[in-house]
Amino acid sequence: MNEFEFTHKYTVHQPQENTYGMLLYSRLELINPEIKFLLQNDIPSIHARVKLRSGKELELRCLHPRPPFPTEDESSTDRDAEILIVGKENKEKPSPFVVMGDLNDVAWSRTNYLFQDISGLLDPRVGRGFFHTFHASYPFLRVPLDHFFHSNHFRLVDFRRLGYFGSDHFPVYIKLSYEDDAVHEQEELQADASQKEEAREKIKKAA
Repeated sequence: MNEFEFTHKYTVHQPQENTYGMLLYSRLELINPEIKFLLQNDIPSIHARVKLRSGKELELRCLHPRPPFPTEDESSTDRDAEILIVGKENKEKPSPFVVMGDLNDVAWSRTNYLFQDISGLLDPRVGRGFFHTFHASYPFLRVPLDHFFHSNHFRLVDFRRLGYFGSDHFPVYIKLSYEDDAVHEQEELQADASQKEEAREKIKKAA
């Protein structure tokens, strides 16, 4: 990956032997990037502010929670809670917000919909398709595990699944445009009282 460092000046590296290491390469300035272990001491996430060329700043969260699988984690408790912790954070910050990563959860799951209501973030796939990204080697066994959510400060310009490049996941390309008037034209989702309680219980159970 060293070739990326010639074109992407700002980097965050968290190599790990358990396949949950993370690498972030950015052409845009990363402000105070941090590696955090929100619930499990071997599952990192990247937290940073990104300075756009206009001078505006956004909050970026990169996640890769452990999936519910007998060889990984027998329940979805920690995965769901990690996603929801980050979702609640958006409601506490007025800044533009982006969440992305392999969430090890399908787009139509209860937790995915709960995350959107809790966070208020928009899913750029809505109305455009599921964009199945895993497993790249099995055409008839593919699901959308790789996600991208953004606050209503942005308008979507382009969203595509790219071609096979050797991974078991397909890469995803997204282009967003930060626009001051976008918030007036895109309504954020809102969680009701029961959803907020459900999110609190999931986070409490994991903690």
